[in-house]
Amino acid sequence: MLRKPRTASQLQDEVSRRIHRAPEVVDDGVKISVPRPQLQKPDASGCNWTMKHFGNAIGFERIVDDALKTVQKEYNLSEEAKDINSLFGDPPNS
Repeated sequence: MLRKPRTASQLQDEVSRRIHRAPEVVDDGVKISVPRPQLQKPDASGCNWTMKHFGNAIGFERIVDDALKTVQKEYNLSEEAKDINSLFGDPPNS
């Protein structure tokens, strides 16, 4: 299956959404902090990113791991570099 490219923010938001909709997390009212994804060499499955050091996740490791693995199966981290000048509408080298 081809993975869809997503930005780091989009991946972070998607993993967070899946973690925080889990019934156990909702019932406890816990807020788990989700780190930014880190680019890595593609693994055996072709996934090119990972996340480490989730905050406030003690007791919810299985939920975090399941959410992370599910999102990693669907998406890859976009490797396209953004031109800082494009944020301001300035053409490069102007």
